[in-house]
Amino acid sequence: IRERKVQFKVNLANSVRDNKKSFYKYINNKMRDKENLHSLLDLEGNIVKKDEEKAEVLDTYFASVFTSKTGGPQDNWPLELIDRESTTVFQETTVTDLLSQLDPHKSMGPDGIHPRVMRELAEELTKPLSIIFQQSWLSGEVPDDWKLANVTLIHKKGCKADPGNYRPVSLTSVPGRVMEQIVLSAITQHLQDRQGIRPSQHRFRRGRFCLTNLISFYNQMTHLVDEGKTLDVVYLDFSKVFDTVSHNILLEKLVAHGLDKCTLSW
Repeated sequence: IRERKVQFKVNLANSVRDNKKSFYKYINNKMRDKENLHSLLDLEGNIVKKDEEKAEVLDTYFASVFTSKTGGPQDNWPLELIDRESTTVFQETTVTDLLSQLDPHKSMGPDGIHPRVMRELAEELTKPLSIIFQQSWLSGEVPDDWKLANVTLIHKKGCKADPGNYRPVSLTSVPGRVMEQIVLSAITQHLQDRQGIRPSQHRFRRGRFCLTNLISFYNQMTHLVDEGKTLDVVYLDFSKVFDTVSHNILLEKLVAHGLDKCTLSW
């Protein structure tokens, strides 16, 4: 291992002229601060330093901004949902491709299944995972282990003592993530085919991002200015959008766009 590390550094130095990105990535990684989570302020304004207490402070804050209104909209789903053709197909070739593309440097979930192992055993795991995915989807039940997560924090901005300035990132089970990718792809394709996603939406879409949004906006703005029209711009921001979105409303919208019952239940 020691020899491999030395050889890696030598290769990195020799290729710095043609591959500066890898060189600086290595340097930045070595210079990164490894200190533990900053001390936090609880609801009473007291400074909390112990890890257990900081975890409770963060848990209390995240729970306070999360909406728990997730009743049972299935009771109101139209009967024809049962007969709708499924948009989700767990083909073994798709599962193999996703397993082969797993990033071995990504973190594993609480179940201890590492993405490197799954990638190396992609062909052997394809068949059993395809069966598990299919049965999970047909029953509308998610394995309990897939609902567990190791939660890590990313500091967004502002005072590090404020729990509200951190974004929680859940590291879930790798097999569960693979199935989520398949289901997400099916839902996205279904909505695109039915024009359920507006062309003006640039966030959370493949190939669309902040820059494409600005280009589109700038293009429309210049056209209006060229026509001598007055232009007013209003910017709105939704706070804690992922934590506060109503699951029931989201499901009802998917029902309205004709998504099948198995996918909705899952």
